[in-house]
Amino acid sequence: MDLLRVETELKKRLAHPYKWGRKQSDDWDAKTSFIYTTYSFEKLLEKTASFDEKVRDYALNRWFNFWSAEAVENLFSLHEKVTPNINKFDKLIDFTINTTCFDHKTTVFPIGFNQTVAYAKNNPAELIQWLYSNQSQESRKHLKNRLFIVLVEKNKEHWKLKSEIKLLKSEIDKYVENFNSENLFQLNLENNTILSDLIWVEN
Repeated sequence: MDLLRVETELKKRLAHPYKWGRKQSDDWDAKTSFIYTTYSFEKLLEKTASFDEKVRDYALNRWFNFWSAEAVENLFSLHEKVTPNINKFDKLIDFTINTTCFDHKTTVFPIGFNQTVAYAKNNPAELIQWLYSNQSQESRKHLKNRLFIVLVEKNKEHWKLKSEIKLLKSEIDKYVENFNSENLFQLNLENNTILSDLIWVEN
């Protein structure tokens, strides 16, 4: 993956308002599945020109989140400790660090957590449990190992950090280089034993 090109394309999205209008759902995902094969932001705007505003916003956001997530997976795979999952249709495992399998999720610092960033950093297991309990439903929901990349932007436009690929690389590199499975948080949710952790990315 050309990470510089991806960052350039993602940053073109920043000039447009980031509005969801509704939570992610399987039916609207089906309507906007072209985002997986649309590489440029200009082409995305062409494909969504006839959409009503809510569906267009939904498509722009899915495209932005998908290509940022693809870049993040690529950043992890650059490390010798990491083995990427060659099955791109596997929704439970993106990669393995040493011998521990993970899905990864990049998320903005959640307003609904109702606590400060400082509190979350001092109580990481509480934030992790909140993130699992409030994750997307339908086909996205799972209770397996997950690494959360938590974005914190000084002006509270946290979503914009998904386009900062070089910054994400720096924090991912630090995390993988210092990875120790014994430092992972273990949770028991709905009779599932889960290993998880947080990677903070701030700007």
